[in-house]
Amino acid sequence: MTKYHELQVEATPDRKRKGRGISAGQGKTAGRGTKGQGARTGKKLRATFQGGSGALVRRVPKARGFKSLRTPAQVVYLDHLNVFKGKTADNASLFEASYISTPFHAVKIIARGVLTEKVTVHVAGASKSVQEAIVKAGGTFVKTAVPLRQSTKEAENADKVIKK
Repeated sequence: MTKYHELQVEATPDRKRKGRGISAGQGKTAGRGTKGQGARTGKKLRATFQGGSGALVRRVPKARGFKSLRTPAQVVYLDHLNVFKGKTADNASLFEASYISTPFHAVKIIARGVLTEKVTVHVAGASKSVQEAIVKAGGTFVKTAVPLRQSTKEAENADKVIKK
């Protein structure tokens, strides 16, 4: 049997024990300063937090890693509008036809292909060449605002009003 003084154990330095009295070196406030949010237990603030004001990190775009907070417009191509011959193409109808993922974001029509059908278009934006192509095909382009998302109660109430 090995004796206690013959054990092969590496010495591990003790971790710094904070808040164990004034003579311990990190006593009383334990390096947290006096009072305030940073002195409290359970403090969970990210490094970029600036007291509720807009963080400098978000206000100043850097060369790397900048991500715009604006949601980009959903793209629909000009040749997709041939499906809506003689009808109105708006956010709702484009969503039902599975050309866009949600009807509550901006939609922009981009020139690709040829528009052969007469279509009335009500979306947030279209390039100049697309507007000219729509008019050339006999249709019209109307720039409209993005529809607001309704809560379920508002949608139910709107349905009741329409049905009466």
